[in-house]
Amino acid sequence: MFCFQCQEAARNEGCTVRGVCGKDEETANLQDLLVYTIKGLAYVCNKGYLDEEITDYIPKALFTTITNVNFDKNDIISYIKRGVELREKVIEKLNLNREELPKQATWTYESDEDIIKMANSDEVRILAEKNEDIRSLKELITYGIKGIGAYLTHAMRLGYNNEEIHKFIIRAFSRLIESEDVDELFNLALETGKYAVETLALLDKANTETYGHPEITEVSLEVRDRPGILISGHDLKDLEELLEQSKGQGVDIYTHSEMLPAHYYPFFKKYEHFAGNYGGSWWRQTEEFEKFNGPIVMTTNCLVPPKDSYKDRVYVTNEVGYPGLKRIPEKNGKKDFSEVIEHAKKCKPPTPLEKGKIVGGFAHNQVLALADKIIEAVKSGKIRKFVVMAGCDGRHKTREYYTEFAKKLPKDTVILTCGCAKYRFIKLDLGEIDGIPRVLDAGQCNDSYSLVKIALALKDAFGLEDINDLPIAYNIAWYEQKAVAVLLALLYLGVKNIVLGPTLPAFLSENVAKVLVEKFGISQITTVDEDIKRLVG
Repeated sequence: MFCFQCQEAARNEGCTVRGVCGKDEETANLQDLLVYTIKGLAYVCNKGYLDEEITDYIPKALFTTITNVNFDKNDIISYIKRGVELREKVIEKLNLNREELPKQATWTYESDEDIIKMANSDEVRILAEKNEDIRSLKELITYGIKGIGAYLTHAMRLGYNNEEIHKFIIRAFSRLIESEDVDELFNLALETGKYAVETLALLDKANTETYGHPEITEVSLEVRDRPGILISGHDLKDLEELLEQSKGQGVDIYTHSEMLPAHYYPFFKKYEHFAGNYGGSWWRQTEEFEKFNGPIVMTTNCLVPPKDSYKDRVYVTNEVGYPGLKRIPEKNGKKDFSEVIEHAKKCKPPTPLEKGKIVGGFAHNQVLALADKIIEAVKSGKIRKFVVMAGCDGRHKTREYYTEFAKKLPKDTVILTCGCAKYRFIKLDLGEIDGIPRVLDAGQCNDSYSLVKIALALKDAFGLEDINDLPIAYNIAWYEQKAVAVLLALLYLGVKNIVLGPTLPAFLSENVAKVLVEKFGISQITTVDEDIKRLVG
């Protein structure tokens, strides 16, 4: 195997024996084959055919390959078979000459053994592209599109779609097969950022039109004395169905990690058994799931391979998969959580982890409602600067940097955040400025568009021509491919001087990284004191 798509890639070079995430070699290679197959499907679709089956399949299949989503090789093989089936349908409908098509669009199989053999072939692997700079750009684009696929999947589950995004994915993957031109690929990377913005905007519309605009909300960190169900991941539709089916059942529902911001939406506040948030960031789940005592529902990334001591309490749905975990069934287009609810009734209440509350709900609609107050605070000098500390959390000790950075920021700065990176500092008491909390949480990484919309609105409010003239600095933590999509979105919007950490992506070649530094001013974190000096002054 060779995998360097996440921030924790071994030695910041790539995992070659077993993924730091827990993927074994066979599963990793099968995921490479799945991406290879999706690109082949895109290539033939780009000849002039696209239907609902294909637009439903590709985003979900891409989501499956994101870090910490699916560890089950049987699931991946099923996605590969479906991709080949759809590809063959397109070839037949368009009457394409197979001899004129690339290998990605023509390989086939007779058995699962053939699929595994193909997955182990050198031509499928990332390193098949020998030119390091071409490989770097192609992987940057591929990971950005994986992120788009994940965000698009969420929007589609709520009934929102955009055909132009699907068409871009088809065209972009087709070009990745054909192009060896650095300039074209660099421009395609920025275009990926454009469609990342459109996808994030679509998801924001889906969430807010379905569940209302997030409001300033206090979320309890304490537990009740009844059995509970813990829901993790990112999928709000799953939470809605779980809450509805568990009403009056004598169990409480708690959020974990990236599901915390569900509490900010007005829609969910009507459920009295929607208890609060349990625990913190995704990587702490082996300890926190153990102590929760009740069943856990994993709706999307980020799953850590479960310990045997609680494995029988973990249920998966959507693209999530792990050998031995129970999958939540669907009936009449809805998830059936009855087994999870009955399981919970037999469990002890959660073991308390902490006391207090988290205050959040500062998505774009709420922040813009406070715009006059915020602008006055900036003009009067009470707020010197906003610092965007968004993105992903991770296991490495180096991420303690973000806690220390937040603690040391001058008292006249305000942190804008979303994603699980916030768990490094959101439970700190950092105070407020004229009633404005110094940490404004916009929600999940899925809500990154809120920070974009806030920045653009402030630019207009201050009468500025350039988004980079705002008193906003960017110190962003990244981990997986959804973060790559957000980074490309920011670059497309022209945001410069982003500080990225804990490391720059291993998939960026020296030359590609150099171009990003020269064109956009991207840099890596250094020390807390040095970075505060250069970002805040």
